[in-house]
Amino acid sequence: MAVVETRDLVKHFGKVGAVNGVNLEVREAEFLVILGPSGCGKTTLMRMIAGLEKPTSGRIFIGGQEVTRLPPRDRKIAMVFQSYALYPHMTVFENISFPLRARREPQAEIHNKVESAATLLGIERLLERHPRQLSGGERQRVALCRALVKEPQVMLLDEPLSNLDAKLRATARDELLRFQRRTSITTIFVTHDQIEAMGMGDRIVVMNAGKVRQIGTPHEIYHDSQDIFVSTFLGSPGMNLIDLNDFQVGFRPEQFVPKQVADRRNEVREFSFHVNRIEYLGADRLLYGQVEEFGEDSLVIARLPEAMDVPITAEQTYEFGVSRKDLRFFNRETGKRIEPQDF
Repeated sequence: MAVVETRDLVKHFGKVGAVNGVNLEVREAEFLVILGPSGCGKTTLMRMIAGLEKPTSGRIFIGGQEVTRLPPRDRKIAMVFQSYALYPHMTVFENISFPLRARREPQAEIHNKVESAATLLGIERLLERHPRQLSGGERQRVALCRALVKEPQVMLLDEPLSNLDAKLRATARDELLRFQRRTSITTIFVTHDQIEAMGMGDRIVVMNAGKVRQIGTPHEIYHDSQDIFVSTFLGSPGMNLIDLNDFQVGFRPEQFVPKQVADRRNEVREFSFHVNRIEYLGADRLLYGQVEEFGEDSLVIARLPEAMDVPITAEQTYEFGVSRKDLRFFNRETGKRIEPQDF
């Protein structure tokens, strides 16, 4: 276990700034998720922490020791890639033991470490197989096992679940979290998938254009977003935004509900909502339309759970409402969160 810290970390590729002044502290034994769209700099940031990329400027600390210029082998880290990078001609045992054999550790110690790690991850029965004989989830566990035998202080995971199908990903998320809780290894997990981020992270770092936009718990990131990018990037669909004079008002689709079921324990802001189109998603209905008092450009979405059995028909107007406590306000020019406004 170790604390990971970056100070003013910058990485340029030519004139392109991939990472721009990132300050970050990963707590001991924490599962931290770095979330953002493709090209936001999250993988570049992880590769600098791993020692696979040299920073243009800034410093990196692991366990209180500066490692900015140290090679990867001296950082006491392990990394699992999206591709798993297993050697197809080697058995599972040989794949797992490869980093130990490269360090010329005693054969008896290698066997003990491999068997212990394989038992922890439930793949001890697979040690004599080859990667081609494994499922995607089993390959992922082999890659984790190979990282674990190195006894790292920090585990770096670069989208390790993206090659799995949707059903297997849900199972793999649970297995990965239980593994991290058992070992208490400080873990940094990179993903562009907000479901993975919200479901796994102790805290989430949201990045865009090489910068950190917000750091917080999943609840803080979702319900207390500090700028327009975070508000609209998180959520499926993202936050609704309505343009007013010099600010924008936002609310989540699931907070925008028919007037008769709005939360009467709080003051409700009412809207006339013209429904253009309805999508049925099984557990939910998505209603697409506009708020009539703000014109045709005020396009918004309501997300109603199946249990909310209110009849809604397309091309009709209904009275909807949002609790005022759920409204969020943003400066139109800067995109930053501002104090509540009257409207």
